[in-house]
Amino acid sequence: MLQFCIHYGLHFGLPLLVAIFFFKNYWVKAYVIMLLAFVIDLDHLLANPIFQPNRCSINFHPLHSYYAIGIYLLMLFFKKTRLFGMGLVAHIISDTVDCWLM
Repeated sequence: MLQFCIHYGLHFGLPLLVAIFFFKNYWVKAYVIMLLAFVIDLDHLLANPIFQPNRCSINFHPLHSYYAIGIYLLMLFFKKTRLFGMGLVAHIISDTVDCWLM
């Protein structure tokens, strides 16, 4: 249960903190854009089984691969992709912490 709380606390809390502290004038918009990064979890549908409780998603699913993470980090350097990139990186951080806790 603690792992569940930490995992989803990071998924929703980390982008919220980033939005509030770094995008004060439009934090709600920034937060929503960063939450849209959950779209990368669609790659879980390619796995068999789709859900496996003790599987680390980092470098298992295509959108959680090291190559994809490199692209997400590059997105941080461009203004048009920065917020979405921050959401993707926050998502990867959350999933990485989840792997460490397994």
